Amino acid sequence: MEEVIKINGGKPLNGTIRVSGAKNATVALIPAAVLAYGRVKIVGIPDISDVKSLEEILEYMNVKVTSPNIDEIVIDTTNMVNKPLVIDAVSKLRASYYFMGSLLGKYKHVVIRMPGGCNLGPRPIDLHIKGFEALGAKIEYDNGNYILSADELIGTRIYLDFASVGATINILMAAVYAKGQTVIENAAREPEIIDCINMLNKMGARIRGGGTSNIVIDGVEKLEGCFHEIIPDRIEAGTYIILAAAMGEHVIIDNVIPYHLDSLISKLKEIGVNISFSYDQVEITKNDKPYESTNIKTMPFPGYATDLQAPLTALLTQAIGNSKITETIYVERFKHCHELNKMGANIITATPSATVVGPTELTGCDVKATDLRCGAALVVAGLIANGTTTIHDIYHIDRGYEDIVAKLSALGADIYREIIDWKTYF
Repeated sequence: MEEVIKINGGKPLNGTIRVSGAKNATVALIPAAVLAYGRVKIVGIPDISDVKSLEEILEYMNVKVTSPNIDEIVIDTTNMVNKPLVIDAVSKLRASYYFMGSLLGKYKHVVIRMPGGCNLGPRPIDLHIKGFEALGAKIEYDNGNYILSADELIGTRIYLDFASVGATINILMAAVYAKGQTVIENAAREPEIIDCINMLNKMGARIRGGGTSNIVIDGVEKLEGCFHEIIPDRIEAGTYIILAAAMGEHVIIDNVIPYHLDSLISKLKEIGVNISFSYDQVEITKNDKPYESTNIKTMPFPGYATDLQAPLTALLTQAIGNSKITETIYVERFKHCHELNKMGANIITATPSATVVGPTELTGCDVKATDLRCGAALVVAGLIANGTTTIHDIYHIDRGYEDIVAKLSALGADIYREIIDWKTYF
């Protein structure tokens, strides 16, 4: 048996859709909370499977986890035990690697299984390891597990060869308890990093420079509990903006920080989307003129986000002309193109680029979400397509989009979940 998402395409979208808290911030904030000696309350938590996996890891370490409301989590580390993280939950999401930094910082010792997550090609954690070693940690790899240990962590200057979000967050979490000052040079600048720094500073950390390429951490003796509200999810917001551009008559995306989406908004205006924004909303109205092609190159923030590459690729199948997509973050991130081609798209891939030849008529069929953002692209395509699209492996979608079926149904989409017997389905 398998749960799938089915979409009967061609339905216009109207109404307001609200964006949840940022998934990519949440999966860092929850591991960061274990650095505290006390209770951390985080508000705006998205109801996604990655959060459930992180809660399972916390409970395994005897951390008390409660949810006063559906979008809130209270993390109490009073009785926390630093156990080897070799359970299945670690393998379910890549962000479990943030426990490397937080547990190394707090306990100076970590045993953790190789983290899981979407298969996007090579995603080494060598920059993380380099940072931990620079702080004084010894790293071993044994039978699929990383073993990190240090007598003490000493602040130092760490240069990142690539402005990695994961490495930046992991290193700064380890460094909050290091003696002296740590400087991360060529740090990533993504909003989720700033959000993590803001929470750590509320806990008593001394971190400055968030949002710049140089982050300075002055080590402290102890972090306390705090209250923190997560920023809106810019990738979820971007996905819904793209959906609205594809099939919207009049759609408002609420709980947005438009500045986080400047690169996307500029590209959508370039292809002809009627888009406007206010303080915390983005509004899309139907344009009767056909969309024009464009070129996209993914870059670290504030450049075009790699996580919005796949959904935009689906939209560009409806644009006139050839659109070139160049991927600089995860150069093999083009599995969605094969699935879109099944639906009638004409996308030619030549890693690290793809050319979308448009416009093409899309037809619903059976497709597979090969990763989280591929799943988002297939939802976009399914809304556009004639007939019924059946998306398999939707657990990927559930990792990053809170109740996407209900949210899109409220806009007028004909989308629903269904349990099928895959043995007899094909």
